[in-house]
Amino acid sequence: MKQKIIGIVLLLCCLGSCIQIENTKDTQVKKSIVSDVSNLGAEVVEETEHETVSLLGQKLYPPDLPESVEKKRQALLVTAEENFSNNPDSLDDIIWYGRRLSYLYQYKYAIQIYTLGLNKFPESYKLYRHRGHRYLSIRQFDKAIQDLERAVFYSRNVPIEMEADGLPNRRNIPRNSVQFNIWYHLGLAYYMKGNYDKSVSAYKKCISIADNDDMLVSATDWLFMTYRKLGNTEAAQALLEPIKAKMNVIENYAYHNRLLLYKGLKEPEQLFDVKADKDVSIDDITLGYGVGNWYYYNGDAERAVGIFNQIMDSPYWMAFGYIAAEVELSNLNTGS
Repeated sequence: MKQKIIGIVLLLCCLGSCIQIENTKDTQVKKSIVSDVSNLGAEVVEETEHETVSLLGQKLYPPDLPESVEKKRQALLVTAEENFSNNPDSLDDIIWYGRRLSYLYQYKYAIQIYTLGLNKFPESYKLYRHRGHRYLSIRQFDKAIQDLERAVFYSRNVPIEMEADGLPNRRNIPRNSVQFNIWYHLGLAYYMKGNYDKSVSAYKKCISIADNDDMLVSATDWLFMTYRKLGNTEAAQALLEPIKAKMNVIENYAYHNRLLLYKGLKEPEQLFDVKADKDVSIDDITLGYGVGNWYYYNGDAERAVGIFNQIMDSPYWMAFGYIAAEVELSNLNTGS
């Protein structure tokens, strides 16, 4: 409790904001902004149980985590909170505080931390990268684009730098660079907005700086789908030439498998069983969105929509495949 009070006092003194910290689920930290911080360019966090509202009008709540996973993430959050409280002027500690909040799906509060950090470090491409990512998570695509475009600008002369993983892969080897993540999330934000020409440019940049197969398959997959959205089947197929059945993929198996589907080396039923009566995992969402698009490209819009609706039954609404499927259904509802 003493450390928690110290954290609040330091935040008040150093950032000019009042954040009340309280536990709402076990030891999970949830922050409520109780004072007007508009003079810092920060938005007051709305105190709600739901994290955001979907494009279909559904309130979206943080999903439950397995007890062991939540306990570990909570412990890491406590450490990050203590580090931030002890070093409120540390860019690294600000970033990790926001990241640890995000891994517990506290995106609104992570965005607030990044915003307060940008008041201290207004040219930090890393803060813009992370805040843009989380604006994307809560469906604020225009704000995501604005932040990620700023991240591109401020990182333009910075050497390529690998980004540490907050949720490490099985081999504990970081697979994405900071620059790749900036362009990748910018490409996603453009894609969600239907700005496919700019999405193509972003993913081309991703591929140009991809120096491992995980980066290559994820960027190639989204670029393939973007080309198909534009009706440029020839350009999409050309992307598949370097994609092989055996690649050094450590993380992005779902994207690799989607590309193998597009290449004709996998069948859609191998990736996503539309008849399966089971919980839809995050990997299932990634695979499902690709399979849904595959059906759509091949003239079976009804089956595609069925898969997109099945994805909506998953609690993992923060997955990019979920967001993209949500965009598809929203566009159908509005006639876009």
